[in-house]
Amino acid sequence: MRRKGTMKDYTIKSRYLDEDMTLKIYYPEAFSPLYKYHICIMQDGDDYFQLGRVATLSDNLHETGEITNTIFVGIHYRDKFDRREKYHPNGKQNNAYTKFLINEVVPFLDDLLPAYHMGQSRTLMGDSLAGTLALMTAIHYPNTFSNVIMQSPYVNNTVIQAVTNAGDIASLDIYHTIGTEETAVHTTDGSVEDFLTPNRDLHKLLVTKGMSYFYHELDGPHTWKPWQKDLQQALTTILEP
Repeated sequence: MRRKGTMKDYTIKSRYLDEDMTLKIYYPEAFSPLYKYHICIMQDGDDYFQLGRVATLSDNLHETGEITNTIFVGIHYRDKFDRREKYHPNGKQNNAYTKFLINEVVPFLDDLLPAYHMGQSRTLMGDSLAGTLALMTAIHYPNTFSNVIMQSPYVNNTVIQAVTNAGDIASLDIYHTIGTEETAVHTTDGSVEDFLTPNRDLHKLLVTKGMSYFYHELDGPHTWKPWQKDLQQALTTILEP
């Protein structure tokens, strides 16, 4: 299916990560610099465009008016080990990657795009470890990113403690899903982990924080099949006009 919008690639020479990082930006069909746009930044960017079919969803949901004017930005990883170092809450490059998002990606996009330049108009979206990164970044920088879509995030004690100790995060708007079959997930380090129970614990904790929060348990395993099916609801919930 031919995309109606326009995809463009941009490169940021990151001083925090000491590497060139590619941003794939999808402009909606009716894009005009005369309007202002919400920005949705996706870790696992290539996966969201290819497996999640975000560009097609963007086309359809803009056409039906089910989401506000939104530009989707994808940032990808080199390989699964690079992904773990950047996205995992205890990864060696996690802090540097978060600084890259806050201090390099956001200013770059604010200069490039006709955006609102405030947290309420920025969403971080991710699956698995990328979902974890989205949550952890928004918790620490709620004024920069006020919206989170996390599909089957990895949850460990670092995540639970961060949410427990978080200050005023009532301004956040979070969409959170987990699959009921995610009880034996094979991870990058070779272990097999239960994702469902920690996500249920995270859910109980987030409910107490007073934010706008949507939680849903999906039928399915830790794969793109249920995540792709869930994406339309995720986008229309967080990006409603």
